[in-house]
Amino acid sequence: MPKNDTVRFTSSSLRIPLSPLSHHHHRKQSPPLFSTFQFNPQTLISSALARTKSTIDQFVKNFNSQKRTHPFLFKSSLLCSASLALTKPDEPASSDAVVAQLKGGHSAAAGRHEEDRVLISEVFVRNKDGEELERKDLENEAVAALKACRPNSALTVREVQEDVHRIISSGYFCSCMPVAIDTRDGIRLVFQVEPNQEFQGLVCEGANVLPANFIEDSFRDGYGKVVNIRRLDEVIDSINGWYMERGLFGLVSGVEILSGGVIRLQVSEAEVNNISIRFLDRKTGEPTVGKTKPETILRQLSTKKGQVYSMLQGKRDVDTVLTMGIMEDVSIIPQPAGDTGKVDLTMNVVERVSGGFSAGDSYVPMSFVCSFAYSHRNVFGRNQKLNVSLERGQIDSIFRINYTDPWIEGDDKRTSRSIMIQNSRTPGMLVHGNQPGDSNLTIGRVTASIEFSRPFRPKWSGTTGLIFQHAGARDDKGNPIIKDFYSSPLTASGNTYDDTLLAKFESVYTGSGDPGSSMFVFNMEQGLPILPEWLFFNRLNARARKGLDIGPLRFLLSFSGGHVVGNFSPHEAFAIGGTNSVRGYEEGAVGSGRSYAVGSGEIAFPLLGPVEGAVFADYGTDLGSGPTVPGDPAGARLKPGSGYGYGFGMRVDSPLGPLRLEYAFNDKKAGRFHFGVGHRN
Repeated sequence: MPKNDTVRFTSSSLRIPLSPLSHHHHRKQSPPLFSTFQFNPQTLISSALARTKSTIDQFVKNFNSQKRTHPFLFKSSLLCSASLALTKPDEPASSDAVVAQLKGGHSAAAGRHEEDRVLISEVFVRNKDGEELERKDLENEAVAALKACRPNSALTVREVQEDVHRIISSGYFCSCMPVAIDTRDGIRLVFQVEPNQEFQGLVCEGANVLPANFIEDSFRDGYGKVVNIRRLDEVIDSINGWYMERGLFGLVSGVEILSGGVIRLQVSEAEVNNISIRFLDRKTGEPTVGKTKPETILRQLSTKKGQVYSMLQGKRDVDTVLTMGIMEDVSIIPQPAGDTGKVDLTMNVVERVSGGFSAGDSYVPMSFVCSFAYSHRNVFGRNQKLNVSLERGQIDSIFRINYTDPWIEGDDKRTSRSIMIQNSRTPGMLVHGNQPGDSNLTIGRVTASIEFSRPFRPKWSGTTGLIFQHAGARDDKGNPIIKDFYSSPLTASGNTYDDTLLAKFESVYTGSGDPGSSMFVFNMEQGLPILPEWLFFNRLNARARKGLDIGPLRFLLSFSGGHVVGNFSPHEAFAIGGTNSVRGYEEGAVGSGRSYAVGSGEIAFPLLGPVEGAVFADYGTDLGSGPTVPGDPAGARLKPGSGYGYGFGMRVDSPLGPLRLEYAFNDKKAGRFHFGVGHRN
């Protein structure tokens, strides 16, 4: 917008402060902190003109008395003065009050009732000097605003007052003074008006987050035109609306029209002065001493000191603190920071019980598992997690110690660290199944790892780490073995155990987090042969999922694939078939290979309440890589290497996640039930 460099600031100005909230029921509700900072020129006009009645009444009394006494000498008299002078006291903007002065002249004592009428012969609109207005369009606006004051009409005080009100309310004039002139033909009523200045420039103060182009675009159409208070009110509404839509504590607190046609906007934005944490007792709700260190909570907040407070950002901060898993309830209370125009934030938090024991059971493919665990969610008051768990199934068992620091102290990238030690025994049937006599072959692993994770883009996160694994096979009596029944090797080194040091990298994209949303995972593991007997290989794995809702139906497409290069343990081959792979087949019954690809399509639809139905089709293949696995365990067991399945099922929401009951047919026309907990991988 062009800048008026020739403008000089003088004391001649129209100052329009904000009126109380009670006059603004038609507006959108503003943040409570600024409930007294509202702007409504209509309210100002009404307040000012309401005080003209007594002045007009007094003059009518005086006018009639003078006319009866001097019927021929009476020439002119001031009917009333309704000049509107809106000023702003020297208090801060937050406590400004509207001061409306009505200046009445030549009034006398005694008066009549406002119902008395005076016969008016002529009605004119002139400037404050009694001359014709230079701009006829403004004169037409004033004439068009008149309703009661017409030539040859008998008017009451109220009717004159209302027409003065209408002229001011048109928004084009800053003052209107009705003057009565006695002529030979009767009384002439002249409305002496003073138009607003032409808009020549804009100064906006205090708007730190409001975009400059938004302000310029709002005023661009009015440049070079007479300022209209009504249009100015609409612009102010749009500016306030911009703040409200974004949940920001800010609005226009004052408007000033300076000499030279420059409009000065004063915007008040409540910056965050201080953020404090207050712990509340879970039972009484009274303030108490918390176990969590305040800095552990404060660093989770995106709201910082010096920022303009945003309620939307505050809500996101509440959600972020809740996702820490150590709080039962969180709320933010904003309060004015004295007379600074800033806001103090108090975050009320109710802590959950930090730790305890738990027990339960779950279902994994081919086995029910009972578990017992101890967990502590808030070690050292820094939101660090300690989990010690034991899971025992019919065949498999896992003992795990896991320590996680969700945000390493002193790191500004939100990097987390996880240390894990695990001793597990899992069935080897996925690759080396179909042992004679239903004998069980298990894979024992002792694993230690350290991993670091951090978000690096919105919805993207990355993980890197080191994993050491000591793994080997055992028979159903617990004795180490190096070959299965088909003489296929069970280790890559030929020893009873394989040792591997893996460098891991993983990148994850998650959409909204809903199971039907988009997801992509890429994983790479590289064996590091620090010692000659340690395995050296590279393994790549990727998974992708895409959901689409069309009416009540949800379409879900998923794909996974991987490849291994190098010398790896046969039991680490990709197993194809089963509940989370190709349904209609047993676990690992399609094949096992160095490479694999599995695709799935599913259509889900609502049935009743939390229950929904689904139809699906799956396809998987080892891409001809089965014979390249050491010992070719898939070929020895006559696995087809590829296959498909299709079927239907139901889903039921539960605290453990969706419970899936499905029935599928494979390409050999054999049917099979599948039961799963949670979403498919």
